[in-house]
Amino acid sequence: MPTVEPRAVARHRAGGPRTLPADAERWPDAAAVPRASWPVRAVTEAVVGRALRRLPLRVRFADGTTLGPGGPLIEVRDPKAFHARIGTRGLIGFGESYMAGEWDAPDLVGALTVLAAHAADLIPPRLQRLRGAWAQRQPDAQRNTPDGSRTNISRHYDLSNDLFALFLDETLTYSSAVFRGFPADWSLLAAAQHRKIDRLLELAGVGGGTRLLEIGTGWGELALRAAARGAHVTSLTLSKEQRELALERVREAGYADRVAIELCDYREARGTYDAVVSVEMIEAVGVEFWPVYFHTLDERLTPGGRVALQAITMPHERMLAARDTYTWIQKYVFPGGLIPSTTAIEQAVRDHTGLAVAARDGFGAHYAETLRLWRERFTGQADEVAALGFDATFGRLWSFYLAYSEAGFRSGYLDVQQYLFTKENPAR
Repeated sequence: MPTVEPRAVARHRAGGPRTLPADAERWPDAAAVPRASWPVRAVTEAVVGRALRRLPLRVRFADGTTLGPGGPLIEVRDPKAFHARIGTRGLIGFGESYMAGEWDAPDLVGALTVLAAHAADLIPPRLQRLRGAWAQRQPDAQRNTPDGSRTNISRHYDLSNDLFALFLDETLTYSSAVFRGFPADWSLLAAAQHRKIDRLLELAGVGGGTRLLEIGTGWGELALRAAARGAHVTSLTLSKEQRELALERVREAGYADRVAIELCDYREARGTYDAVVSVEMIEAVGVEFWPVYFHTLDERLTPGGRVALQAITMPHERMLAARDTYTWIQKYVFPGGLIPSTTAIEQAVRDHTGLAVAARDGFGAHYAETLRLWRERFTGQADEVAALGFDATFGRLWSFYLAYSEAGFRSGYLDVQQYLFTKENPAR
Protein backbone atom coordinates (compact mmCIF):
# COMPACT_ATOMS: atom_id res chain seq x y z
CA MET A 1 0.00 0.00 0.00
CA PRO A 2 1.60 3.32 -1.02
CA THR A 3 1.99 5.96 1.64
CA VAL A 4 0.42 9.35 1.11
CA GLU A 5 1.36 12.91 1.93
CA PRO A 6 -0.86 15.96 2.40
CA ARG A 7 -1.57 17.78 -0.84
CA ALA A 8 -0.07 21.04 0.41
CA VAL A 9 3.22 19.23 1.08
CA ALA A 10 3.03 17.44 -2.26
CA ARG A 11 2.52 20.76 -4.06
CA HIS A 12 5.51 22.27 -2.26
CA ARG A 13 7.70 19.29 -3.16
CA ALA A 14 6.57 19.38 -6.77
CA GLY A 15 6.88 23.14 -7.07
CA GLY A 16 3.57 22.96 -8.93
CA PRO A 17 0.69 25.44 -9.04
CA ARG A 18 -1.95 25.64 -6.37
CA THR A 19 -4.77 23.17 -6.87
CA LEU A 20 -8.11 22.69 -5.14
CA PRO A 21 -8.08 21.80 -1.45
CA ALA A 22 -10.19 18.79 -0.54
CA ASP A 23 -11.62 18.00 2.88
CA ALA A 24 -9.31 15.27 4.20
CA GLU A 25 -12.05 13.72 6.33
CA ARG A 26 -14.65 13.54 3.54
CA TRP A 27 -12.27 12.89 0.65
CA PRO A 28 -9.10 11.30 2.07
CA ASP A 29 -7.82 9.93 -1.23
CA ALA A 30 -8.40 13.19 -3.10
CA ALA A 31 -6.88 15.28 -0.31
CA ALA A 32 -3.62 13.32 -0.20
CA VAL A 33 -1.29 12.50 -3.07
CA PRO A 34 0.16 8.96 -2.91
CA ARG A 35 3.93 8.79 -2.61
CA ALA A 36 5.18 7.07 -5.74
CA SER A 37 8.73 5.82 -6.08
CA TRP A 38 10.90 7.16 -8.87
CA PRO A 39 10.61 3.95 -10.97
CA VAL A 40 6.79 4.05 -10.68
CA ARG A 41 6.67 7.71 -11.73
CA ALA A 42 9.12 7.12 -14.59
CA VAL A 43 7.17 4.15 -15.98
CA THR A 44 3.88 6.02 -15.57
CA GLU A 45 5.17 9.11 -17.35
CA ALA A 46 6.46 6.93 -20.19
CA VAL A 47 3.21 4.95 -20.56
CA VAL A 48 0.96 8.00 -20.23
CA GLY A 49 3.17 10.02 -22.58
CA ARG A 50 3.14 7.23 -25.18
CA ALA A 51 -0.65 7.07 -25.07
CA LEU A 52 -1.18 10.83 -25.20
CA ARG A 53 1.19 11.33 -28.14
CA ARG A 54 -0.95 9.01 -30.27
CA LEU A 55 -4.40 10.28 -29.37
CA PRO A 56 -6.25 13.14 -31.09
CA LEU A 57 -5.74 15.35 -28.02
CA ARG A 58 -3.58 18.28 -26.97
CA VAL A 59 -2.12 17.93 -23.48
CA ARG A 60 -0.43 20.94 -21.92
CA PHE A 61 1.65 20.58 -18.76
CA ALA A 62 2.36 23.29 -16.19
CA ASP A 63 5.85 23.94 -17.58
CA GLY A 64 4.45 24.58 -21.07
CA THR A 65 5.33 21.17 -22.51
CA THR A 66 2.65 19.85 -24.88
CA LEU A 67 1.85 16.40 -26.20
CA GLY A 68 -0.51 15.12 -28.86
CA PRO A 69 -1.28 15.96 -32.47
CA GLY A 70 -4.26 18.19 -31.60
CA GLY A 71 -7.85 17.97 -30.43
CA PRO A 72 -9.59 18.67 -27.12
CA LEU A 73 -7.23 20.27 -24.59
CA ILE A 74 -6.22 18.67 -21.29
CA GLU A 75 -4.34 21.00 -18.92
CA VAL A 76 -2.19 19.18 -16.35
CA ARG A 77 -1.62 21.70 -13.54
CA ASP A 78 0.36 19.41 -11.23
CA PRO A 79 2.19 16.80 -13.32
CA LYS A 80 3.96 15.15 -10.38
CA ALA A 81 0.71 14.55 -8.50
CA PHE A 82 -1.06 13.54 -11.74
CA HIS A 83 1.52 10.85 -12.53
CA ALA A 84 1.80 9.70 -8.91
CA ARG A 85 -1.93 9.09 -8.69
CA ILE A 86 -2.13 7.22 -12.01
CA GLY A 87 0.99 5.22 -11.19
CA THR A 88 -0.35 4.01 -7.85
CA ARG A 89 -4.11 3.88 -8.44
CA GLY A 90 -4.58 3.68 -12.22
CA LEU A 91 -7.85 5.09 -13.52
CA ILE A 92 -9.09 5.64 -9.97
CA GLY A 93 -6.12 7.96 -9.56
CA PHE A 94 -6.95 9.68 -12.84
CA GLY A 95 -10.42 10.52 -11.53
CA GLU A 96 -9.12 11.54 -8.10
CA SER A 97 -6.61 13.83 -9.78
CA TYR A 98 -9.52 15.58 -11.48
CA MET A 99 -11.43 15.82 -8.19
CA ALA A 100 -8.35 17.47 -6.67
CA GLY A 101 -8.09 19.97 -9.55
CA GLU A 102 -4.68 18.69 -10.68
CA TRP A 103 -5.91 18.55 -14.26
CA ASP A 104 -8.82 20.05 -16.15
CA ALA A 105 -10.24 20.34 -19.65
CA PRO A 106 -12.24 23.20 -21.20
CA ASP A 107 -14.21 20.55 -23.13
CA LEU A 108 -14.25 17.74 -20.58
CA VAL A 109 -16.71 15.58 -22.52
CA GLY A 110 -14.68 15.96 -25.69
CA ALA A 111 -11.45 14.93 -23.98
CA LEU A 112 -13.06 11.99 -22.19
CA THR A 113 -14.75 10.86 -25.42
CA VAL A 114 -11.34 10.51 -27.06
CA LEU A 115 -10.07 8.49 -24.09
CA ALA A 116 -13.19 6.29 -24.04
CA ALA A 117 -12.93 5.60 -27.77
CA HIS A 118 -9.38 4.29 -27.22
CA ALA A 119 -9.98 2.58 -23.87
CA ALA A 120 -9.00 -0.85 -25.20
CA ASP A 121 -5.55 0.25 -26.41
CA LEU A 122 -4.45 2.98 -24.00
CA ILE A 123 -2.23 0.51 -22.15
CA PRO A 124 0.31 -1.52 -24.15
CA PRO A 125 -0.68 -5.20 -24.57
CA ARG A 126 2.28 -6.42 -22.49
CA LEU A 127 1.18 -4.31 -19.53
CA GLN A 128 -2.47 -5.27 -20.00
CA ARG A 129 -1.50 -8.90 -19.51
CA LEU A 130 -0.20 -7.90 -16.08
CA ARG A 131 -3.47 -6.17 -15.18
CA GLY A 132 -4.25 -8.69 -12.44
CA ALA A 133 -1.01 -7.83 -10.66
CA TRP A 134 -1.56 -4.06 -10.38
CA ALA A 135 -5.28 -3.40 -10.74
CA GLN A 136 -7.21 -2.92 -7.50
CA ARG A 137 -9.77 -5.61 -6.70
CA GLN A 138 -13.35 -4.89 -5.77
CA PRO A 139 -13.72 -4.81 -1.98
CA ASP A 140 -15.77 -7.55 -0.37
CA ALA A 141 -17.77 -4.86 1.43
CA GLN A 142 -19.35 -3.88 -1.90
CA ARG A 143 -20.64 -7.36 -2.77
CA ASN A 144 -24.33 -7.15 -3.62
CA THR A 145 -25.61 -9.47 -0.96
CA PRO A 146 -29.01 -8.37 0.38
CA ASP A 147 -27.33 -6.30 3.11
CA GLY A 148 -24.57 -5.11 0.79
CA SER A 149 -27.09 -4.00 -1.83
CA ARG A 150 -28.95 -1.87 0.72
CA THR A 151 -25.73 -0.11 1.67
CA ASN A 152 -24.59 0.33 -1.94
CA ILE A 153 -27.93 1.72 -3.10
CA SER A 154 -28.19 4.07 -0.14
CA ARG A 155 -24.77 5.58 -0.84
CA HIS A 156 -26.00 6.90 -4.19
CA TYR A 157 -29.77 7.20 -4.18
CA ASP A 158 -30.16 8.43 -0.60
CA LEU A 159 -27.79 11.37 -1.09
CA SER A 160 -30.68 13.85 -1.28
CA ASN A 161 -33.92 13.97 -3.25
CA ASP A 162 -33.35 17.72 -3.54
CA LEU A 163 -29.97 17.14 -5.18
CA PHE A 164 -31.44 14.94 -7.90
CA ALA A 165 -34.31 17.38 -8.42
CA LEU A 166 -31.77 20.07 -9.32
CA PHE A 167 -30.74 18.37 -12.56
CA LEU A 168 -33.54 15.93 -13.44
CA ASP A 169 -36.71 17.12 -15.18
CA GLU A 170 -40.07 17.25 -13.45
CA THR A 171 -40.67 13.51 -14.02
CA LEU A 172 -37.62 12.76 -11.80
CA THR A 173 -36.61 10.02 -14.23
CA TYR A 174 -32.98 8.93 -13.84
CA SER A 175 -32.46 6.80 -16.94
CA SER A 176 -32.10 7.36 -20.68
CA ALA A 177 -34.85 9.25 -22.46
CA VAL A 178 -35.93 8.62 -26.06
CA PHE A 179 -35.94 11.78 -28.19
CA ARG A 180 -37.52 12.50 -31.56
CA GLY A 181 -34.34 14.15 -32.85
CA PHE A 182 -31.02 15.81 -31.96
CA PRO A 183 -29.90 18.14 -30.56
CA ALA A 184 -32.53 18.07 -27.84
CA ASP A 185 -33.68 20.99 -25.73
CA TRP A 186 -34.26 20.83 -21.97
CA SER A 187 -37.94 21.64 -22.52
CA LEU A 188 -38.30 18.35 -24.44
CA LEU A 189 -36.76 16.09 -21.80
CA ALA A 190 -39.92 15.28 -19.81
CA ALA A 191 -41.78 14.27 -22.98
CA ALA A 192 -38.77 12.17 -24.04
CA GLN A 193 -38.80 10.39 -20.68
CA HIS A 194 -42.50 9.65 -21.04
CA ARG A 195 -41.82 8.31 -24.54
CA LYS A 196 -39.22 5.92 -23.09
CA ILE A 197 -41.55 4.79 -20.30
CA ASP A 198 -44.46 4.28 -22.67
CA ARG A 199 -42.29 2.16 -24.97
CA LEU A 200 -41.42 -0.08 -22.04
CA LEU A 201 -45.04 -0.37 -20.93
CA GLU A 202 -46.07 -1.24 -24.48
CA LEU A 203 -43.32 -3.87 -24.68
CA ALA A 204 -44.59 -5.40 -21.45
CA GLY A 205 -48.21 -5.26 -22.63
CA VAL A 206 -49.30 -3.16 -19.65
CA GLY A 207 -52.94 -2.05 -19.71
CA GLY A 208 -56.14 -2.12 -17.69
CA GLY A 209 -56.02 -4.81 -15.00
CA THR A 210 -52.38 -5.81 -15.61
CA ARG A 211 -50.58 -6.98 -12.50
CA LEU A 212 -47.19 -5.31 -12.89
CA LEU A 213 -44.02 -5.83 -10.88
CA GLU A 214 -41.46 -3.03 -11.15
CA ILE A 215 -37.95 -3.81 -9.90
CA GLY A 216 -36.32 -0.48 -9.14
CA THR A 217 -38.83 2.29 -8.38
CA GLY A 218 -36.77 5.39 -8.91
CA TRP A 219 -39.03 8.27 -7.93
CA GLY A 220 -42.14 6.55 -9.23
CA GLU A 221 -42.83 7.96 -12.69
CA LEU A 222 -43.15 4.57 -14.42
CA ALA A 223 -45.49 3.29 -11.69
CA LEU A 224 -47.64 6.41 -12.10
CA ARG A 225 -47.93 5.99 -15.86
CA ALA A 226 -48.70 2.29 -15.50
CA ALA A 227 -51.43 3.09 -12.95
CA ALA A 228 -52.87 5.67 -15.35
CA ARG A 229 -53.30 2.80 -17.82
CA GLY A 230 -55.29 0.89 -15.22
CA ALA A 231 -52.53 -1.44 -14.06
CA HIS A 232 -52.04 -2.59 -10.46
CA VAL A 233 -48.38 -1.98 -9.63
CA THR A 234 -46.07 -3.44 -7.04
CA SER A 235 -42.78 -1.54 -7.14
CA LEU A 236 -39.62 -2.50 -5.23
CA THR A 237 -36.84 -0.19 -4.08
CA LEU A 238 -33.98 -0.23 -1.57
CA SER A 239 -33.80 3.57 -1.31
CA LYS A 240 -35.67 5.04 1.66
CA GLU A 241 -35.39 8.56 0.21
CA GLN A 242 -36.79 7.53 -3.16
CA ARG A 243 -39.61 5.52 -1.62
CA GLU A 244 -40.71 8.41 0.58
CA LEU A 245 -41.00 10.82 -2.34
CA ALA A 246 -42.47 8.21 -4.70
CA LEU A 247 -45.22 7.41 -2.18
CA GLU A 248 -45.99 11.12 -1.87
CA ARG A 249 -46.27 11.43 -5.65
CA VAL A 250 -48.53 8.37 -5.83
CA ARG A 251 -50.86 9.82 -3.18
CA GLU A 252 -50.97 13.21 -4.89
CA ALA A 253 -51.85 11.54 -8.21
CA GLY A 254 -54.70 9.60 -6.59
CA TYR A 255 -53.27 6.15 -7.33
CA ALA A 256 -52.69 4.87 -3.79
CA ASP A 257 -55.20 2.08 -4.43
CA ARG A 258 -53.28 0.89 -7.51
CA VAL A 259 -49.62 1.35 -6.56
CA ALA A 260 -47.74 -0.31 -3.69
CA ILE A 261 -44.11 0.72 -3.20
CA GLU A 262 -42.17 -1.69 -1.00
CA LEU A 263 -38.77 -1.26 0.61
CA CYS A 264 -37.72 -4.68 -0.60
CA ASP A 265 -34.83 -6.46 -2.30
CA TYR A 266 -35.72 -8.12 -5.61
CA ARG A 267 -34.72 -11.47 -4.06
CA GLU A 268 -37.47 -11.02 -1.47
CA ALA A 269 -40.26 -10.46 -4.01
CA ARG A 270 -43.28 -12.74 -3.76
CA GLY A 271 -46.31 -13.51 -5.91
CA THR A 272 -46.68 -13.69 -9.66
CA TYR A 273 -47.39 -10.96 -12.18
CA ASP A 274 -48.57 -10.54 -15.76
CA ALA A 275 -45.64 -8.26 -16.54
CA VAL A 276 -42.30 -7.24 -15.04
CA VAL A 277 -40.43 -4.03 -15.84
CA SER A 278 -36.93 -3.15 -14.64
CA VAL A 279 -35.19 0.01 -15.83
CA GLU A 280 -31.41 0.34 -15.48
CA MET A 281 -31.37 -1.68 -12.28
CA ILE A 282 -29.32 -4.64 -13.49
CA GLU A 283 -26.21 -2.44 -13.38
CA ALA A 284 -26.50 -2.49 -9.56
CA VAL A 285 -26.91 -6.28 -9.31
CA GLY A 286 -23.30 -7.40 -9.79
CA VAL A 287 -22.06 -10.25 -11.96
CA GLU A 288 -22.18 -12.70 -9.04
CA PHE A 289 -25.95 -12.24 -8.74
CA TRP A 290 -27.03 -11.93 -12.37
CA PRO A 291 -28.26 -15.56 -12.40
CA VAL A 292 -30.40 -14.88 -9.31
CA TYR A 293 -31.75 -11.65 -10.79
CA PHE A 294 -32.86 -13.23 -14.06
CA HIS A 295 -34.22 -16.29 -12.28
CA THR A 296 -36.32 -13.89 -10.17
CA LEU A 297 -37.73 -12.23 -13.29
CA ASP A 298 -38.75 -15.66 -14.56
CA GLU A 299 -40.10 -16.88 -11.24
CA ARG A 300 -42.27 -13.83 -10.65
CA LEU A 301 -43.74 -13.88 -14.18
CA THR A 302 -46.89 -15.84 -15.01
CA PRO A 303 -46.87 -18.13 -18.08
CA GLY A 304 -47.60 -16.01 -21.12
CA GLY A 305 -46.22 -12.93 -19.38
CA ARG A 306 -43.70 -10.36 -20.63
CA VAL A 307 -40.59 -8.70 -19.16
CA ALA A 308 -39.39 -5.30 -20.37
CA LEU A 309 -35.82 -4.56 -19.34
CA GLN A 310 -33.76 -1.42 -19.95
CA ALA A 311 -30.03 -1.90 -19.44
CA ILE A 312 -26.81 -0.03 -20.05
CA THR A 313 -24.33 -2.30 -21.84
CA MET A 314 -20.66 -2.40 -22.77
CA PRO A 315 -18.64 -4.62 -25.14
CA HIS A 316 -18.29 -8.15 -23.83
CA GLU A 317 -14.50 -8.28 -23.92
CA ARG A 318 -14.28 -5.01 -21.97
CA MET A 319 -16.80 -6.31 -19.43
CA LEU A 320 -14.72 -9.43 -18.91
CA ALA A 321 -11.63 -7.28 -18.33
CA ALA A 322 -13.43 -4.98 -15.90
CA ARG A 323 -15.63 -7.34 -13.91
CA ASP A 324 -13.10 -8.02 -11.14
CA THR A 325 -11.47 -4.57 -11.18
CA TYR A 326 -12.26 -1.78 -8.75
CA THR A 327 -13.11 1.39 -10.68
CA TRP A 328 -13.46 5.08 -9.93
CA ILE A 329 -17.22 4.84 -10.59
CA GLN A 330 -17.54 2.01 -8.07
CA LYS A 331 -15.50 3.88 -5.47
CA TYR A 332 -17.30 7.22 -5.71
CA VAL A 333 -20.61 6.88 -7.55
CA PHE A 334 -22.10 3.38 -7.84
CA PRO A 335 -20.55 1.03 -5.28
CA GLY A 336 -20.94 -2.60 -6.31
CA GLY A 337 -22.06 -1.67 -9.82
CA LEU A 338 -21.08 -3.42 -13.04
CA ILE A 339 -22.40 -2.77 -16.53
CA PRO A 340 -23.20 -6.02 -18.39
CA SER A 341 -22.76 -6.84 -22.06
CA THR A 342 -25.59 -7.98 -24.32
CA THR A 343 -23.78 -11.33 -24.51
CA ALA A 344 -23.79 -11.65 -20.72
CA ILE A 345 -27.47 -10.72 -20.48
CA GLU A 346 -28.53 -13.20 -23.13
CA GLN A 347 -26.36 -15.97 -21.69
CA ALA A 348 -27.88 -15.45 -18.24
CA VAL A 349 -31.40 -15.52 -19.67
CA ARG A 350 -30.63 -18.70 -21.61
CA ASP A 351 -28.85 -20.48 -18.76
CA HIS A 352 -30.99 -19.50 -15.76
CA THR A 353 -34.53 -18.92 -17.02
CA GLY A 354 -37.23 -20.26 -19.29
CA LEU A 355 -37.57 -16.83 -20.88
CA ALA A 356 -36.99 -16.11 -24.55
CA VAL A 357 -35.39 -12.97 -25.98
CA ALA A 358 -38.14 -11.60 -28.21
CA ALA A 359 -36.73 -8.15 -29.06
CA ARG A 360 -33.77 -5.88 -28.41
CA ASP A 361 -33.29 -2.24 -29.38
CA GLY A 362 -30.18 -0.13 -28.72
CA PHE A 363 -30.29 3.68 -28.54
CA GLY A 364 -27.03 4.87 -26.98
CA ALA A 365 -27.06 8.25 -28.76
CA HIS A 366 -30.20 9.11 -26.80
CA TYR A 367 -28.40 8.47 -23.53
CA ALA A 368 -25.55 10.77 -24.54
CA GLU A 369 -28.10 13.51 -25.15
CA THR A 370 -29.90 12.80 -21.88
CA LEU A 371 -26.62 13.03 -19.98
CA ARG A 372 -25.68 16.28 -21.73
CA LEU A 373 -28.89 17.88 -20.51
CA TRP A 374 -28.36 16.59 -16.96
CA ARG A 375 -24.72 17.68 -16.93
CA GLU A 376 -25.44 21.19 -18.17
CA ARG A 377 -28.23 21.54 -15.63
CA PHE A 378 -26.02 20.26 -12.80
CA THR A 379 -22.98 22.41 -13.58
CA GLY A 380 -25.21 25.47 -14.03
CA GLN A 381 -26.49 25.15 -10.46
CA ALA A 382 -23.26 24.98 -8.48
CA ASP A 383 -24.55 27.47 -5.89
CA GLU A 384 -27.71 25.43 -5.33
CA VAL A 385 -25.65 22.23 -4.96
CA ALA A 386 -23.46 23.98 -2.38
CA ALA A 387 -26.52 25.26 -0.53
CA LEU A 388 -27.58 21.63 0.00
CA GLY A 389 -24.30 21.00 1.85
CA PHE A 390 -22.24 19.44 -0.96
CA ASP A 391 -18.71 20.86 -1.25
CA ALA A 392 -16.62 21.81 -4.28
CA THR A 393 -14.94 18.39 -4.44
CA PHE A 394 -18.36 16.74 -4.65
CA GLY A 395 -19.25 19.16 -7.45
CA ARG A 396 -16.15 18.20 -9.43
CA LEU A 397 -16.77 14.52 -8.70
CA TRP A 398 -20.31 14.65 -10.08
CA SER A 399 -19.38 16.84 -13.03
CA PHE A 400 -16.73 14.27 -13.91
CA TYR A 401 -19.19 11.38 -13.44
CA LEU A 402 -21.79 12.92 -15.74
CA ALA A 403 -19.19 13.91 -18.37
CA TYR A 404 -17.46 10.51 -18.13
CA SER A 405 -20.80 8.76 -18.67
CA GLU A 406 -21.78 11.00 -21.58
CA ALA A 407 -18.40 10.37 -23.19
CA GLY A 408 -18.94 6.62 -22.90
CA PHE A 409 -22.10 6.84 -24.98
CA ARG A 410 -20.74 9.41 -27.46
CA SER A 411 -17.73 7.19 -28.17
CA GLY A 412 -19.84 4.04 -28.57
CA TYR A 413 -18.04 2.39 -25.65
CA LEU A 414 -21.41 2.24 -23.86
CA ASP A 415 -24.88 1.56 -25.22
CA VAL A 416 -28.35 1.22 -23.73
CA GLN A 417 -30.86 -1.48 -24.67
CA GLN A 418 -34.55 -2.14 -24.27
CA TYR A 419 -35.21 -5.89 -24.12
CA LEU A 420 -38.43 -7.87 -24.34
CA PHE A 421 -38.39 -11.32 -22.78
CA THR A 422 -41.40 -13.61 -23.08
CA LYS A 423 -42.51 -16.68 -21.18
CA GLU A 424 -44.29 -19.49 -22.96
CA ASN A 425 -47.75 -20.43 -21.72
CA PRO A 426 -47.93 -24.25 -21.88
CA ALA A 427 -51.71 -24.13 -21.43
CA ARG A 428 -52.18 -22.62 -24.89
